[in-house]
Amino acid sequence: MRCPKCASTLDKVIDSRISKDGTTIRRRRECMNCAHRFSTTEQILRDCLYVTKRDGRREDFDKAKIFNSLRRACQKRPVDAEQVNMLVEDMIDELENEYGIEVPSTAIGDMLLNKLKDIDAIAYIRFASVYKDFSNLDEFLDEIGALNQPHVL
Repeated sequence: MRCPKCASTLDKVIDSRISKDGTTIRRRRECMNCAHRFSTTEQILRDCLYVTKRDGRREDFDKAKIFNSLRRACQKRPVDAEQVNMLVEDMIDELENEYGIEVPSTAIGDMLLNKLKDIDAIAYIRFASVYKDFSNLDEFLDEIGALNQPHVL
């Protein structure tokens, strides 16, 4: 690690903590050169995931796109960043297990909808309105009606 203050590569770790979900480690470091303290985050590197779009195109999986869309859906809702982070990490694990490295975009959207439904109904409707591309008010109302139905297993 390079010190953000003096760019020295000599540092020592003074504290390490594992995140609640166990996917990252936060390390507090101190530069041996200038004594500046800074934090780093360590996480497992995943193999490259690819998304197969509805029109057949293939592109790199972009975690930031998912975070941004979830952040918009959860805006001004009682959903904290840690919940969103855990949702995305769990979703990626499930997608990798089910599809390997090439994931259909519809699987991503459907899984996000299912997970959002359990977290916050308003965020779910916001996300669904964009993902399902409602063309009229009846489709929107049908989705709200389906949300009120009890889950059948």
